[in-house]
Amino acid sequence: MCEKQAHSFLPEYSQWGHSFSHLSEVDEERIYMDYNATTPMDSEVAEAVTVAIREAWANPSSSYLPGVKARDIINQARESVSRMVGGKPEDIIFTSGGTEANNLVLHTAVKHFWQSRETEEREGLNSSQQNGRAILPHLVISNVEHDSIRLTAEHLQKEGRAGVTSVAVSKVTGRVEVEDVVAAIRPTTCLVSVMTANNETGIIMPIKEICQRVRAVNKQRPLPRILVHTDAAQAIGKIRVDACDMGVDYLTIVGHKFYGPRVGALYVNGPGTTSPLYPIFFGGGQERNFRPGTENTQMIAGLGKAAELVNTHLSEYETHLSDIRCYLEERLLAAFGADKIRFNSHFPGSDNLPNTCNVSILGPRLVGRRVLATCRRLLASVGAACHSGQVDRPSRILLSCGVPYDAASNALRLSVGRSTSREDVDIVVEDLKETTEVLERMN
Repeated sequence: MCEKQAHSFLPEYSQWGHSFSHLSEVDEERIYMDYNATTPMDSEVAEAVTVAIREAWANPSSSYLPGVKARDIINQARESVSRMVGGKPEDIIFTSGGTEANNLVLHTAVKHFWQSRETEEREGLNSSQQNGRAILPHLVISNVEHDSIRLTAEHLQKEGRAGVTSVAVSKVTGRVEVEDVVAAIRPTTCLVSVMTANNETGIIMPIKEICQRVRAVNKQRPLPRILVHTDAAQAIGKIRVDACDMGVDYLTIVGHKFYGPRVGALYVNGPGTTSPLYPIFFGGGQERNFRPGTENTQMIAGLGKAAELVNTHLSEYETHLSDIRCYLEERLLAAFGADKIRFNSHFPGSDNLPNTCNVSILGPRLVGRRVLATCRRLLASVGAACHSGQVDRPSRILLSCGVPYDAASNALRLSVGRSTSREDVDIVVEDLKETTEVLERMN
């Protein structure tokens, strides 16, 4: 169970959070606890976007003053985002969001494999066939990745453009184990992609240790070297994320997960030099030709401000989130008892995000979607928001982590935010208590 931590709720978020958590009088104080799905835009971020809309409307590629101002805003944002993830400004490529960034990495890895093989073949060091069979680039991912990784890898495999190994997370620790990743590596492996933290369980993956082992493997094998990517969408703004300390080649950044706008960025360790990067779009040469298209200055300005807030306040955010999450778990245990509650985000020996509580209220009538549909106040989800239409299936993530089927069916993902208060928690727990009593009385 969580250790108690000092409550350090920031006053500037209280006013903003109150207006968001309590949507209207008619809605009976609906309390939002789905911050892993998306976060509201911070008021300072919204102001930065508004100023950019008003004052930085010109094309950033223009040489006249309004264009120069737009370009300066983009450069400032690049600096703030790079500091947030421990990189350099030139390591940041702005994208439309996390899905694009993830696709860019996987397609880059496959193309880099073939570029390297062609170089070796010209030098007589390699062949495109082995024992009469065509060689394919090989990707290693975990079986709990976001669909923008999983489905992209499956698409490349279906088209015959890559082989894919999906490494199962441990049912004991809930995380992908380093030894299992290393065991999945083949002579043709060109990429390992493992998320920094899972969006449903909150479990933090051993990315630094994976990178260390992959580097050791790379020293003992010919080109192409194995590249390492992590999707840090769920971790940024909640825990410290340092790409250089981790040792990754690529790291995905998603603005709307840390109170920014719905744009993203990709950290690349020395794009085009230390780490390869090949565009999937072609056009006017923006973002050094890695991601052409006229820059979305206003949203990039918002992303930069959101990153600036993380750079300034991360320790306060983390402490507050942990305090509220721990209080939520304590109140749930007190309300329902240990026999009726299962915390699906608790795994021995593993760390998890400070804001994420995945919990099942046990009982045959308490399927998660039914509970949420009956709640009068709680706004939450049973898992990833992009799977909300799969009404009859428990989360594949929870099942992969060893959560029993019935418990997975009853799961609720409660993810708290910067503005969530203990009073909000009390309202939510009371709402869940009343809801379960109603459902258990039904025939």
